[in-house]
Amino acid sequence: MQAYILGIDIGTGSTKAVAITLTGSALGVVQNHYPINSPEPGYSEQDPLLIWDAFVKCLQQITEKIGYPPEAVSLSSAMHSIILVDEAGMPLSPMITWADARSENIAQGLRDSAQGEDIYRVTGTPIHAMSPLCKLIWLRTNKSELFARTHKFISVKEFIWFKLFNSFQIDYSIASATGLFDILKLEWSAEACSLAGITGDKLSRPENTTYYRHDLNEVTATLLSIPQKTNFVIGASDGCCANLGSHTTGPGIAALTIGTSGAVRITSPKPVYNFEGMTFNYLLNQNTFVCGGAVNNGGIAINWLLQNFLQKEKLTAADYDELFSTIETTPAGSNGLLFLPYLYGERAPLWDTKSSGAFLNIKPAHTRAHFLRAALEGVCFALYDVLKTVEDASTSITQVNISGGFVSSGTWTQILADITGKKLVVLQPEDASALGAIYLAMQALHPESYTELTHVTGEKVIEPNGENHERYSKLFLMFKKLYRDLKDSMHILNEHDI
Repeated sequence: MQAYILGIDIGTGSTKAVAITLTGSALGVVQNHYPINSPEPGYSEQDPLLIWDAFVKCLQQITEKIGYPPEAVSLSSAMHSIILVDEAGMPLSPMITWADARSENIAQGLRDSAQGEDIYRVTGTPIHAMSPLCKLIWLRTNKSELFARTHKFISVKEFIWFKLFNSFQIDYSIASATGLFDILKLEWSAEACSLAGITGDKLSRPENTTYYRHDLNEVTATLLSIPQKTNFVIGASDGCCANLGSHTTGPGIAALTIGTSGAVRITSPKPVYNFEGMTFNYLLNQNTFVCGGAVNNGGIAINWLLQNFLQKEKLTAADYDELFSTIETTPAGSNGLLFLPYLYGERAPLWDTKSSGAFLNIKPAHTRAHFLRAALEGVCFALYDVLKTVEDASTSITQVNISGGFVSSGTWTQILADITGKKLVVLQPEDASALGAIYLAMQALHPESYTELTHVTGEKVIEPNGENHERYSKLFLMFKKLYRDLKDSMHILNEHDI
C-alpha cells in the first residue's frame, strides 16, 4: 500500500477530493455537489451543513475507493464566505458566499472614503461586496439582533475545521481574504474590525498554512472512516493553492485560470498594491503573497451566448466542440467586432457592478462565427486587462501557466496567447487547488517529496503568433476605451427601466 495525501477543495458548487501518493501517482478523485440559493436579488447563500455532508462523503468515498485511509488530509477552500455561529459552532443563518452582492453600496461608500485606501493597504483585500468586511457592516446594520447573538464570524473552512476539532482556527490565506486581517503583522486589524463593529475575539485564531493537527475525536474519526491520528493540514485558499499546484511560484510567471469566472495571479515576497485596479494580496504562507485580480465573466459569459443565441439549453462537450470548430478559421480580431463581456458586472480591474455586456462595431459582413470568436476574444481581453494591471504594478511577466476547463481547447488557448503575447504553459490542467493543498501538506510532513514532485518536466507550451498579437494590441486599446466611453450609459441604463 502506497501512502497518500488527500487534497480536499471546498468550492462554491462542490467539494472535490484528490488522492496523490508521495511519489506523485494519482489514486482517485471524488466530487460531491450542493446548491446555491438566491432568496432575494443579489443574495447568494448556502447551507453549511450540506457542505459538511459533502466533505464527509468525499472522505468516505475516497477511502472506500482506494481501500485504505490517507496519511494526511489537506484543505483548500473558496474565499470570502461568512457564517454566523453560536458557541457550539452551529450556524445561526445560511452561509453568505463570495458572490453575494447585498453590501454593494457599503463597499462603494467605503471605497470612496478617506479610510478606504488605508484599509485596502493594511488588509490587501479589494473593497468589494465579496469582502467579509463589507458583509459584516451590512449584517450589523440590517440584522442587528442576529449580529449581536453571534459568537464567531467564520468561513466555510473554519466551519469544517471546527466540526473536526471543536476549535476556531483560520489559516493566514483565508484570513488575508477577509478584509479584516493585517497581512504584514499577521494579526487581526483593529482598525478593520472596529469598522465592522467587532473585536478580534469574534474571529478565529490565525495559523500558518502548513499548520496541522492529528487529534480527531473517536466519533468524528469513525464517521470519516479514518484513524484518529490522521494528520489534517489547515491549508490555504483555492486561489493560493492553485498557484502552488500549477507551479506558479517563481519570478516573471503568472497563473491564469478560466472557469465560470477567471483570475490572474502571481507570487511575490511583498504585496502588489494598486488601489484603482484593486489588485488582491492574499497569503500563501507567512512569507509569500499571491497577488492579482479576478473577473466575473469567464466561461459563464460564453455559456450565456451559447444558451441564448444558439438555443443550447443543457450544454454538452459537443456544443463547445462545435463552437471551436465554427470559429477556427475566422481571422483574429473578428473583422473588427468587439465584445465587452461584463454581463455580470465586473471585478478587477474595473470594480463596477453596474457595467454590462456589449457588442460594438456590428457590420452586415459579420456572421455567427464572428460573434462567437469575438466573445472568446472579449473574455481574453478582460483577463489581459488584469494581467497588464498586475504587471504594471510589479514586474515583467514572461510566462503564463494556465488552468481550468478552457485548456482543452487549442483554439481558445491560442487566442489567449495571441492577445497577451505571452508564452502559455499547461502544467496542471485540472484540480490545481486540490494539488496545491497536497503540496502544503508535503511541505509540512514530507519536504523531500515536495521537492521532487515540483521539479517539472514535459510541459505543454503554446507560443503567441506575432502578427496576431500586433493586431490584438490595437484592438485592446479600443476595448479599454469603449468601456470608459460607455460607462455612464451603462450606469444610466442600469438605474432606470427604460
